[in-house]
Amino acid sequence: MSHTTQKPKTAQDIPRWRRAWWKLMDFDVGIIPLPIYILLIALMVVFSLIDGIGTELAFVIAIAAVFAFTLGEIGNRLPLLRQIGGGAILVTFLPSLLGFLGWIPEPMVTAVGDFFNDTKVLNLFIAAVIVGSILSMDRSILIKGFVKIFIPLIAGTLLATGVGMLSGLLFGIGAHDTFFYILVPIMAGGVGEGAIPLTLGYSQITGADQGELLARVLPAIMVGNLTAVILSGLLSFIGKRIPRLTGNGELAPHKIDIDSDADSVKLTGKDMVKAVAAAGMVAVSLYLVGVLAHEILSWPAPVVMLFLAVGLTLAHLVSPRIKAGSKIVYQFAITACAFPILFTFSLTLTPWESLIQGFAPANLVTIVLTVTGMVAGGFLASRLVKLYPIEAAIVTATHSGMGGAGDIAILTASNRMQLMPFAQIATRIGGGLTVAAALILYAFIGA
Repeated sequence: MSHTTQKPKTAQDIPRWRRAWWKLMDFDVGIIPLPIYILLIALMVVFSLIDGIGTELAFVIAIAAVFAFTLGEIGNRLPLLRQIGGGAILVTFLPSLLGFLGWIPEPMVTAVGDFFNDTKVLNLFIAAVIVGSILSMDRSILIKGFVKIFIPLIAGTLLATGVGMLSGLLFGIGAHDTFFYILVPIMAGGVGEGAIPLTLGYSQITGADQGELLARVLPAIMVGNLTAVILSGLLSFIGKRIPRLTGNGELAPHKIDIDSDADSVKLTGKDMVKAVAAAGMVAVSLYLVGVLAHEILSWPAPVVMLFLAVGLTLAHLVSPRIKAGSKIVYQFAITACAFPILFTFSLTLTPWESLIQGFAPANLVTIVLTVTGMVAGGFLASRLVKLYPIEAAIVTATHSGMGGAGDIAILTASNRMQLMPFAQIATRIGGGLTVAAALILYAFIGA
C-alpha cells in the first residue's frame, strides 16, 4: 500500500475568484473588512426602515464602528487635514453636527447614548489604556516622567493665563469674565469633573442658576478641546519634520530597563490569550478600587487607579507575563476602541449649539490663544527637565481637554496614546487644582 504526500498549494493553485475575495476581506475600513463594512451598512439601513434598531450591544458596536471608522478614514485621507490627525478631529466633532442635523437616525442616537451612559464604557476604556500602558512601560520612563512633567504643566498654565487674560482685555471681555468663564473652564478638566463642580460652586456663591452658568462655560471647554486636538496634530507633524524634537511617544530619553520591559517574555497561543485576559482583569480590578476610593473618600477614580498601577510597576510587583498581556490590552484598546468611543462621546455628550457659541470672534481668539499659550509653555519648559518638547507639549495640551474623552482625542490626533498616564495627571490633578483654586478666588472676589 503506497502513500502519496500532498503538495502544499501555491498561489497559482488557488482559484482567482477566491484570491480576489481574500484581497477584499484583507482591505479594512478602520478595523472592518470591506465586505463586512458593506454588509453592516446594509443591515443598518434595513433595521432603520423596519424600526428594528435595538439597544443590545451588537447594535451599538455596529453603529459606533461604522460611523467612527468611516469618519476616521475620510479625515485621514483629506489633504492637509490628514497631516494633523484629521481622523481624530472629524470623529471628535462631526458626529455632534450629524446628530444636530438629524442625519443619524434618532433610534441609533438613543441606542448608542443609553449604552454609553449606562455602562460607563469611557471609564473602562481609560482603565485599559492607563493600566495597559503603565504596566508595560519601562520603569525609567515612569520615574523620570512623573516627576518632571509638572514643570511643563506649570509653565504652560502660567503662560496660558497671561496670554488669555491679555487677549480678553484687548477684546473687551473683561478680566473677571475672561478668567472665570473662559480660562478656568478650559483648564478645569472637562465637563463631568470640571465644569459641573465649577459651576455648582459659582452657583452657590452667587445664587445664579447652575444650568445657565454651565451653558456659559461649555463653549470655552469645547472650543478649547478642539484647539488642543488640532495643535496636537500639528505637533505630531512638526515631529516628523524635525525628529530631534520628539521621542515618538516616549516622554523622556531613557535606557531600557530589562526587568520592566514587556517584550522580555515571549508568549504564543493559549499562553498569550491567558496573559491578555489576566492583564484585563488587573485593569478591571484597579478601576474598581478607584471607584471604591471615589465612593468612600471622593478621590478621582482614574487618579487612584493611575497611582496604583504606577506603584505596582515601580515595586516590581507585576510579572513579565502580565506585562506582555498588558501591552496587548493597551494596543487593542487604542486600535479597536478609540474612534468608536470618540464618536459616541461626540454624538451624545457634545452639544453642537454650545460648540458654535464658542466661535464668537472675541471668545474664539481668546480661547485659541489660551490653549496655544498652554502648549507653547510646555514645549519651552521641556528642555529645563530634559523631556522631549513634542511629547511634553502634547501632554500639556491635555490640560485644555474635555476630560478623558478629550485626552483620547488629543492623543489620537498625535498618535501618542501611550502618553495617557501623563495626560491623566494633567487632566485630573491639574483640573482638580484649577477648580479648587478658582472657587476660592471666586468666593473672595465675588461675581
